[in-house]
Amino acid sequence: MPGNLPPEPAGFVGREQEIGLLDVLLRERRLITLTGVGGVGKSRLALRATTGPQHARRDGVWWVELSPLRDPELLTATVAHTVGLADHSARPLDEELCAWMADKELLLVLDTCEHLVAACRHLVGELLQSAPGLTVLVTSREPLGCPGETRVEVRPLPCEGPGSDALVLFRARALAATPQSAAAFEDPDRAAIAAEVCRRLDGIPLALELAGARMRLWTLEQMAQRIVARFDTLSDTRATMPPRHQTMRTAIGWSHELCEPVERLLWARLSVFTGDFDVAAARAVCSGGPLPAARVERVLTGLVAKSVVLRTEERGAGARYRMLDTIREYGHDWLTELDEAGTVADRHAHWYAALCQAADRGWLGPGQVDWYRRMTAEHAQLRTALEHLLGTDPTAAVETAGALWFFWFSCGHVHEGRGFLERALRAAPRSGAAYTGALWALGLTALLQGDMDAARELGEECTREAARLVDPEPELRAAYLHAVAVMMPGDALGALALAGPRARADHGGRTSGAGWLLCRLATGYALCDLGRFEEAADEARGLREACTELGERWLRAYADYILAVSALGLGHHGEAARHVRAMLSGKRLLGDRFGIALGLDLLAAAVAALGDGELAARLLGTGHAWWRTVGRPQMGSPSLTALRDQGERQARAAIGDEAYEAAFQGGAAASTG
Repeated sequence: MPGNLPPEPAGFVGREQEIGLLDVLLRERRLITLTGVGGVGKSRLALRATTGPQHARRDGVWWVELSPLRDPELLTATVAHTVGLADHSARPLDEELCAWMADKELLLVLDTCEHLVAACRHLVGELLQSAPGLTVLVTSREPLGCPGETRVEVRPLPCEGPGSDALVLFRARALAATPQSAAAFEDPDRAAIAAEVCRRLDGIPLALELAGARMRLWTLEQMAQRIVARFDTLSDTRATMPPRHQTMRTAIGWSHELCEPVERLLWARLSVFTGDFDVAAARAVCSGGPLPAARVERVLTGLVAKSVVLRTEERGAGARYRMLDTIREYGHDWLTELDEAGTVADRHAHWYAALCQAADRGWLGPGQVDWYRRMTAEHAQLRTALEHLLGTDPTAAVETAGALWFFWFSCGHVHEGRGFLERALRAAPRSGAAYTGALWALGLTALLQGDMDAARELGEECTREAARLVDPEPELRAAYLHAVAVMMPGDALGALALAGPRARADHGGRTSGAGWLLCRLATGYALCDLGRFEEAADEARGLREACTELGERWLRAYADYILAVSALGLGHHGEAARHVRAMLSGKRLLGDRFGIALGLDLLAAAVAALGDGELAARLLGTGHAWWRTVGRPQMGSPSLTALRDQGERQARAAIGDEAYEAAFQGGAAASTG
């Protein structure tokens, strides 16, 4: 089944009553909100409750992690991208998401919503009204306040009795820290001390985990004495806070005091990260003063051992680290006290700006797939960096937003990219290479949204700005943008004049540069539209060879597409199917939804021409499902629409309308997750 539930952490304890209640509510109610103090275990309970097969949905169970999100304007984009809607239309994204979900049957989990309550309330209300098959489970420190919302308060773990859930969790974390602590829990008198520790910590899971991690250094008796002393000292300092909030804050503060000075410093500096991060980023952003870069990894390992920082291993991404919100917030308070918040935020933003520049240099090379995965993993940090730069360094903001053109254009973030680019261009100086690059990237997003008037105007402006620069590369990129903007509505001759061989020769530049290669791609498309298939195939073969030399996959797959269209036009249907299958392989590797939808339509036309009407109908149905995740079928292009319709006509002729509809619906039910 489709979905993206994160792996469940080991050692879930208790909550049988809450899970039983949620089993019922998830079948009978459409909006359930788990509320409770930070650290009480809302997210873990939500994950455990939704993991069972009884809550599977036809269109999946989707987990949206909102903890790293700071801009409520990006909430809809975050949800859309998570569920697989890489919308490329110019319509408001919330309207597209509502339309896309209208016939879906799915369970949506919005985790950690308390800092986005108003935005979540609005979006959830719109979605529930539009999608009768939708169920939403929310975790938040406060309810959303939506009509029909069912609130479930998540309380701390029970502390009473020798086998209480709180004691079981405390013992498990203590044993994980040091197996030698087992003896302390086997002795009845000492077990009573452990139970008192759990009561002092109010049974709050995060507080128990922090205390358990300390058992590698202390005995139970020392633990109890220090907790009593700490809580008695602070019993009057936060009298205005609810008792459980006070307990959690006090437990974190106690853990903070027990860290080494450099651990406390790193804790504070790490609070600038939203979401997870790698050790290289921690070293670059958080070193300085008494914490040299060479020591950061060792100190970070110490914070992991103390359960202050969580460490995960992700396939293709290596070790990643993150802090729970409650702990991160405490660290950020200390960073402010140290008067370092602005300095460390600057370091964070400029580290990720440099990463974006490195990605820009590497997009069209052998590391393309690795860069795609890397930047996808860093998405939350990129947002944070761009937001900071927009307020502090407009020139760096426009450079960074423009350097991310491939991320916006090819990785499904068109709406978000257009928003960042428009904001950056408004604030930046209106000339120079960075301005021209961002203008070009904005034009690419307009292209994918089908906003051809804007794309054409941006192409013309980009051409004027690029002419002022000494580098031919921006001129070639502008020529590609302008060419595609006139070709998509039907002017293939105009596109050829802008990006064809003669125009490229006039511009000059590197034949392995992105601008030259993209112009070759536009030329191949234009020649296909003009029915000049042999010329198109020659252009595509040259493009494919250049991409192979670079070790590049994304453009090479589009070269395969042009070869397939050319073969189809020349009546070589088997060859067309072979090329388009190669194209789809490359597009799936990079998650290029537009490319996958495009390829499925073409493959359907090829197999229909070969006489397999049933497979063609299934492929058209699957293509329809993928186009729905893109937003605008065939991008409104007359030539793309004609190709798709040609495949449908041949398939219907081969198997009849009734069999066609059955096969089409079967294909349309395919997962696009």
